[in-house]
Amino acid sequence: MGVGVAVGLSGFAFGITAATAGLTVLQSCALSLLVFTGASQFALVGALAAGGNPFTAAAGAFFLGVRNGFYGLRLATVLAVPGRWRPVVAHAVIDETTAVSLARPDRRSARVGFAVTAVSLYALWNLTTLLGALGASRIADPAVWGLDAAGPAVFLALLAPMLRSGRERATAGLAVVIALVALPILPAGVPVLTAALAAPLVLVATRGRGATPVGTVREGTGVSGGTAGPGAPGRAPEAGSDAGPDRGGEARRGGAG
Repeated sequence: MGVGVAVGLSGFAFGITAATAGLTVLQSCALSLLVFTGASQFALVGALAAGGNPFTAAAGAFFLGVRNGFYGLRLATVLAVPGRWRPVVAHAVIDETTAVSLARPDRRSARVGFAVTAVSLYALWNLTTLLGALGASRIADPAVWGLDAAGPAVFLALLAPMLRSGRERATAGLAVVIALVALPILPAGVPVLTAALAAPLVLVATRGRGATPVGTVREGTGVSGGTAGPGAPGRAPEAGSDAGPDRGGEARRGGAG
């Protein structure tokens, strides 16, 4: 519940940003209702506000949203949702619901955590989007009040907790450099897409550094091989079984912020 309330309130910033980008109140609310993934929504309206092509803006938002598909693959084994509920649950697979679910020690508590976080966050996110859009639409020029900076500020606040390792921070830093270099050259919205080149470049440059050989147990974790990432802190719990107490800690370290 706490995660849902805390993150849901940032919908104010999205509503304001969307209105500043020229979207109507109805369009802003439709994005939150139907898309419901904050980073992608901010990326979309940010590119539109910069004068970008709608298709380019949508492409950037799509690539950011792809991560939720990987979260879904992980949660499929953790939650074991019945088939008829999967379309509903899939709509709520985002950073926060994934992190809360993976931090739970067993399947039952993971389902409860997912449901409570999803419902509270969805309700507050959409309510605050409406209020933010209504408020900004009644201001002649939101930029005068500095409201045009709300979107980038919240986007950075969502991103910062995810940068845990040196490789992740290097990727983010290189992505910023690439985007800044491309900004005066390419059309609005395209620099965000070119910044994605940072990931393979850093991966190639750091290949073999600090990697844990497969089958090797990292000291103090009990997890073998590789590094944990969003949605992949360890093995999924066996059906009907409770994972040990260490799993919750691993999930919190590996879950998305």
